Amino acid sequence: MSIFQFHAGSTPLLISMPHSGREIPEDIAPRLLPHARAVPDTDWYVERLYDFAAELGASVIIPRYSRYVVDLNRAPDGSVLYPGASNTELCPTSGFDQRPLYREGQAPDAHEIARRTHRYWSPYHACLAQTVEELRSRHGYAILLDAHSIASRVPRFFAGQLPDFNLGTADGASCHPHMAAAALAAVRGFPQYSHVLDGRFKGGYITRHYGEPRRHIHAIQLELSQATYCREQTPGDYDAVLAARVKPCLRAFVQALLDWGQRHYGQSR
Repeated sequence: MSIFQFHAGSTPLLISMPHSGREIPEDIAPRLLPHARAVPDTDWYVERLYDFAAELGASVIIPRYSRYVVDLNRAPDGSVLYPGASNTELCPTSGFDQRPLYREGQAPDAHEIARRTHRYWSPYHACLAQTVEELRSRHGYAILLDAHSIASRVPRFFAGQLPDFNLGTADGASCHPHMAAAALAAVRGFPQYSHVLDGRFKGGYITRHYGEPRRHIHAIQLELSQATYCREQTPGDYDAVLAARVKPCLRAFVQALLDWGQRHYGQSR
């Protein structure tokens, strides 16, 4: 069965949701501890929040399997994403709460990590790379939005409460600065939500690897606080009322990316 869903759109925008998968393969599940099988570190319901993507003409790629199988937003060689900070691995062995994920002696070894990378990581990235290049070829440019969410309080990664909208551009390296400014301006249009650009989350492997502004490929990550759409006392407890409030801001953010591309590249042609 397919390890991800892909929906082709009509615009230069691709939305990737690398941590929204929730399934664990049958050969891995028995090795996980009971709390890990509930996959609490999922980017809950990101695909539901962006259900307007097709209407805006965006292409979308959504994985089937959990980040506990393999983290699609980490480098295939396992290199550290944030030096000097706490990081989770390509095949995580501990959760955000720092509890172990695997039964004693059952964590993946190097051979198993390589197998999972080949089976689950590589096809997702082959689709990402091919789609980005096809969009660039067809439209003259491509925009990649890496869509994430995270609990508002995760002491392992940051102190206190995270801002609501966390935009990441690898400190300006992954996209045109005017695109980042347009995205930030869209979020500022909803003052009830706090925001930051290139704060604790500057963009993961996907944003950093695929964003090549000189080749007209612009990548940006959005890490959305789950407090904006979930009752966080229980992981994955979707709150339809909160979600209905934040979705207009999300849509405005996505529309700003599209509008910037049309302005910038329309003027340059």
